[in-house]
Formats: sequence, C-alpha cells, structure tokens
Amino acid sequence: MNTQDAELVIKLLADDVTAFDALYWKYHQAVYRNIFKFVKEPIATEDILQEVYARLWEKRKDINAGQSVAGWLFVISFNLSVDYLRKKLREHTFHKELYNLKIDAGDWENNPGAYEDQYHLLEEAISQLSPKKQRIVTLCKLEGKTYDEVAEEMKISRNTVKEHLSIAMTRINEYIQKNKEHKYVLLLLLFLKN
Repeated sequence: MNTQDAELVIKLLADDVTAFDALYWKYHQAVYRNIFKFVKEPIATEDILQEVYARLWEKRKDINAGQSVAGWLFVISFNLSVDYLRKKLREHTFHKELYNLKIDAGDWENNPGAYEDQYHLLEEAISQLSPKKQRIVTLCKLEGKTYDEVAEEMKISRNTVKEHLSIAMTRINEYIQKNKEHKYVLLLLLFLKN
C-alpha cells in the first residue's frame, strides 16, 4: 500500500480538498488512458474521467485508507466505461456478446456492493501474484503507466516488464474465470485486456 496515498485518503475522509486535488493530479492521466483504451473516444473519455473523480469526492467517506486508491479508481472507471459502452451498444445494436450478458445498468446503481465485489475480486486475483508481478500489474494496468515508464521505475528491461505482465494477466484471467458466479467477470476481463 502506498503510504502517501493512505495519508491522502485520510485527509480526503476529513473533506480536505487539497488531498482530492493531489489524488487527481497523481492519477488522472492513468485513469484517462485506461478509459480511453476502452471507449476510444476523447470526449466520452473526458466525461467519464470527470464522473470518476466526482464519484471519488461523493464516495470519499466509503473509502478505506488501507485500500489502493489506484485500484478503486480503476474499478470505478471500468464500471462507468461499461455503462457508457452499454448505452452506445444499445443505440447501435452491435457487439451482441456484451448486450446478451443482460447486465442492467441499475444493477450497479442499486447495488453499491457490486463495486466492492469487483474491487475485491480484482484485489484477490492480483494478490495471488508474486510481489514483482503485483507491482507491474499495478503500475501498468491500474496506474496506466507505459512499459518504458515501468521498466525505468523498476530498473528492469522493457521486455521483462512485458513478459511479467503477460504471465500476470494470464494468471489473473484464470483466477477471475474460476469466479464465474460474479456476473461482471467477463466485462472485467475485457477491460483488463485493453
């Protein structure tokens, strides 16, 4: 757990706007990249990004200082991206695979536990990895850093980052597949592939 993030979350819980600003500036580019990889539309990505941070402020009292803020932002951005794509899919009636999952947008809104379930499933899957792979997944997938940025930060080669990430994503995929009782598993896997 990032101690700086934990301190910011504690301040955020006390309604400290400067802590919110610090979290925004620390993660907004990574969150933007994750959303954009999924929705592929700059304007929609900006809108979703703003909604992610609006939710961070609205739900600040529900965040645990021991939780990964990056993971929390990832799950919220994932859910909002899926909501956006579902609406778009309905309007354009394509990609029947997603539509046939019969996930009602109200499921997430009416079930705050759905976010928590997804977060814990993702957290559990990542926790099964070696510390090095956990770090690489966190940096590449949750914080949206490039292979080169991660290689430089971890003092390893770009190819090592790619290799570890590939193995880690396979293991996460396998772990999540074993938990098919979660109705959002396929969508979570789709989001992680991007």
